[in-house]
Amino acid sequence: MMKSRPWALRAAGLAAALGLTLTAAVLPTAASPHMGATAPAPEVPGTMPAPAAKNDISPADLPGGKTVVGQTSPIHDPALIIDDDGTWYVYSTGLVNRENGGTIQAWSSHDQGTTWEYSGTVWDQIPAWIDEHFSDGELPGNLWAPEIIEHDGTYYLYYSASRFGGNKSLTALATNTTLDPADPDYQWVDQGMVVSSPATGLDPNNPGKTFNAIDAGIIEDADGTPYMAIGSFWYGIFLVPIEWPSGKPVADWQSKTVNIADRFMPGNPVEAPYITRHDGYYYLFVSFDSCCRGADSTYKVAVGRSTSVKGPYLDKNGRDMFGGGGSVVLDSHGAVTGPGGQSVFGDYLAFHYYDGSNQDIPYFPTLGIQKIDWTDGWPAFDQTVALPQVSKQPKARAAGSTAVVSAAATGTPGPVAVWETSSDDGASWQKAARQPVMKRTDEGTYTSTLELPAATPGQPVVLVRAVFQNAHGKAVTDAVALPPVTGNGTGPVSP
Repeated sequence: MMKSRPWALRAAGLAAALGLTLTAAVLPTAASPHMGATAPAPEVPGTMPAPAAKNDISPADLPGGKTVVGQTSPIHDPALIIDDDGTWYVYSTGLVNRENGGTIQAWSSHDQGTTWEYSGTVWDQIPAWIDEHFSDGELPGNLWAPEIIEHDGTYYLYYSASRFGGNKSLTALATNTTLDPADPDYQWVDQGMVVSSPATGLDPNNPGKTFNAIDAGIIEDADGTPYMAIGSFWYGIFLVPIEWPSGKPVADWQSKTVNIADRFMPGNPVEAPYITRHDGYYYLFVSFDSCCRGADSTYKVAVGRSTSVKGPYLDKNGRDMFGGGGSVVLDSHGAVTGPGGQSVFGDYLAFHYYDGSNQDIPYFPTLGIQKIDWTDGWPAFDQTVALPQVSKQPKARAAGSTAVVSAAATGTPGPVAVWETSSDDGASWQKAARQPVMKRTDEGTYTSTLELPAATPGQPVVLVRAVFQNAHGKAVTDAVALPPVTGNGTGPVSP
């Protein structure tokens, strides 16, 4: 039976009313809960490094929710990786109905994961062999749930293809030697099938036991042996031994595969496994319950830990995740509805959620990032909700030919300022070409200081304001006019 999709219909109706292009699919059954959607991406502000002020704390260094701006939706099932050059990359589920080819999408950030920009798709179209695999019926409308990992100089991009409403699915692999699309060596090479479902031979005592071959997550144990966690609903989460450099299962993998999580309840709503190591433990993150229902989504992130990559994974109360255990660590809060579909890189958890603060397209799937607060051996996430509030209205001063404007706000997660300018007395506003880095004081106030060319005689008056935003809402400052050039007009000018 197809799931109802009232949120998608509401979004589509609103998009039509706004003259936007929007496609959305709510995932049909418990067996294949993934979606894609598209709408015109917002303009992405640039970044301009700012010198650190004394006693300021970088928001990127603090545990808790991280405010992201720029092109952050539609992002579903984000796979996060931070490259050696400091660039953050996210790979996400493709757009439905094969829009833009329907293949895996890529996004990048050059300011520690704050400002994001859409980078395009991995391929222009879904590989022909995948269509051949599904030639007995409906073809996949998009590729799902990527995973990205680097090993020995090669980047391994795992992704899924499936048919809504069943577990005829596959996970496949592409490889690259660089993540930078500007690199002349950039090319995603199709490496074909990794695993498919329904699988057989997983349990000699239960010939019908199988998994849904989507949502791969790769983990190496302490000895460097790689494994693939995989599964969605059905019989839950499995751990498949793989090998390098192929990145594919070892010989006779079915007999060596371990069933590590099963809720043993109707529908078995558990998926999106991701295992990470921290301080001697393996932590299994999963998504519980239902995604893809907009405001009605009940997705949440749960976790268990083990001293062995093969489990058992026990939650905070000692309950085995193979049998109903799992401590919920991230749930809906404020405008963040249905967080899940997660990945982990270092101490950062990336996830999608349905954005209740998006006034244009309510509950659009959006990128979320939290820095994990490891507390007493368990991952903790700040779910405090505090809307942005302006604590310091903009003040502008001139320093030669440079105008300096600063403002401050509070909020949780810490808000980010997006500066805007207007040359028509506030009738319309445009994002400033370059955006400064936020600074946080010990008191939890977030300050942003923008530098622009000062006003010169004969030019229209330019107004400046800041829009402070976090995952739950926005606060707009008063507007101030750029001051005129002072002295002889010399001084640093922001490029």
